[in-house]
Amino acid sequence: MSKVAVLRTKPQTIIEDYSSLLDEINYKSILKNSDINTIIKINLSWSLFFPACSTPPWQLDGVLKKLTEDGMKTETIIPTENQTVVTHPWKGAYLNKWLNVFNSYNVKYRPLTNEKWVPYDPKGDVPYMRELFKDKIIIPEIYLNSNIIHLPTIKTHGHTIITGALKNAFGGLIPKYRHHSHRVIHEILVDLLTIQKEIHQGILAITDGTISGDGAGPRIMDPFVSNLLLASDDQVAIDAISAKIMGFDPLKIKFIKMAHDQGLGTGDLNQIDLIGMDSAEFNKINFNFHTERSLIVRWDQRIRNTTYRYRILRPIHMLLFHTPIFWLFIATSEIYHDRIWYPIRGKRKIKEFKNTEWGSIWEKYSYGEKLTKYPKIQNWNRY
Repeated sequence: MSKVAVLRTKPQTIIEDYSSLLDEINYKSILKNSDINTIIKINLSWSLFFPACSTPPWQLDGVLKKLTEDGMKTETIIPTENQTVVTHPWKGAYLNKWLNVFNSYNVKYRPLTNEKWVPYDPKGDVPYMRELFKDKIIIPEIYLNSNIIHLPTIKTHGHTIITGALKNAFGGLIPKYRHHSHRVIHEILVDLLTIQKEIHQGILAITDGTISGDGAGPRIMDPFVSNLLLASDDQVAIDAISAKIMGFDPLKIKFIKMAHDQGLGTGDLNQIDLIGMDSAEFNKINFNFHTERSLIVRWDQRIRNTTYRYRILRPIHMLLFHTPIFWLFIATSEIYHDRIWYPIRGKRKIKEFKNTEWGSIWEKYSYGEKLTKYPKIQNWNRY
């Protein structure tokens, strides 16, 4: 039976609570070989800071403190994140206050954009990855025979209803052009779980639910103080628990149901062993979240799916999403999210967040050395 640890937390004890969470799930039995590389796959949904959107600094701090105090060698710990068409891994690391945490534990941040990617031929059945990428599947070389720790947050997502551990893997296993996956995103997440199980020796997901995100995730959300931490070696189970907490039926979320049915993990709440919190208390938790689709996500889905569904429109699909014309979609997203929504509505929500106890903890973390210019990254082909 899959196990998921769920703990209550508060700002005053957050670092200690992360240590307790990892002990509760017995993480050493999951990451059995501590001499190999352990990838810390951070979650960056927006280069700008917004509560619940990306891995918070205390999540990194708590996990790195526990790993290093328990004797894991810093040279084997590799924090990483990828680039998307709307994020920059260095800008995001700076504005989300990760860089000073890395420096505190003497670990080197290695964005996947500059890592070597190698061809990989999955042994298991991954039909949607093969169809989408024409059998030219590549993965980061540092992922091979490694441990991996995923650091998602509890939040909704316009493409997948919720996002968590499985969606966090999506960010690390496909380069910048992974936006092509959106038309079959649920199927791709399941295929990627098959690949993860082949390439990693140990897989651990640690979900931060101190501040959760409701609404048009993964960016323009309503932050919600929720004071929860989750951990599991079963990504399907932890996402199922996260979904239930948010108020969704896990088995009605396509990627959870598919992964459960294929035996890749447990999505049925009745088959999950909850530890750290009794079932009576857990069953009372319901955030009553509702997933919305932002204007950008809604039109992306409509245009992308319609032009691909009808063969006569396929040439238009290729023109819009596989040529420099796609830059117009990227520019529209940046204008809407970064230059309209963020200054008009986002900053007001951030101000409200800063008036909470978690906001006080955020203010105690430092950006570190001011960056006037972000380190150079390899500019992957987005088409």
